[in-house]
Amino acid sequence: MSKVDAADYDSFWLWAGVRPQPVLKQARTIYLHYAEIRQIDPDRLEVLRPQMPRLQRPDIWLVLRIETLRFPGALMDRVITELVHWRDAGNKVAGLQIDFDARTRFLSKYAAFLAKIRRQLPKDFKLSITGLLDWSANGDPAGLDDLSAVIDEVVVQTYQGRKTIFGYAGYLKQLGRLRVPFKVGLVQGGEWSEPPELQSFPQFRGFVVFLVNPERAD
Repeated sequence: MSKVDAADYDSFWLWAGVRPQPVLKQARTIYLHYAEIRQIDPDRLEVLRPQMPRLQRPDIWLVLRIETLRFPGALMDRVITELVHWRDAGNKVAGLQIDFDARTRFLSKYAAFLAKIRRQLPKDFKLSITGLLDWSANGDPAGLDDLSAVIDEVVVQTYQGRKTIFGYAGYLKQLGRLRVPFKVGLVQGGEWSEPPELQSFPQFRGFVVFLVNPERAD
């Protein structure tokens, strides 16, 4: 069992509060934590990056972290306006990623929500989501099909916090049932051993590493 070395990869999540690292110079894709809609105040878009960087080389996905599916449609209009502004500033904006911990048994409901976002998004922006490991093993096939009809990719997270989820390999074996392009999300420094069958899955598109700040010594 080895540790995830970010230097071995070229796609990264950069979350608010995580300091940029030299490894980002080799990035082909960056998922940039841009804003949040929180359960405690669903009428407010909490923008986490008020200053717009110019990142001409990598493809950029703006990540919207949401804690509820119930918020005014006007907030999504604001997010879409920002996507356009980021692109017009010279960034290679691929699209929007929604980060939401949808319960496995509610995947069809989540897909209906995402279909509304898809209709709002300009056609030249893609729609990505994060996914839970449990979806691959226990997700209702109809719900997974509903998701595949409205999104361009899902990035399945193999970690919680800074640690890889125990038993992840068993879940990953089920990813072959997905009918939508998927990537596997790893956490920097987490334990990882790639399942041998992963590369053979037709919808597999690579890895995304969640960068973390170095832990301070005691």
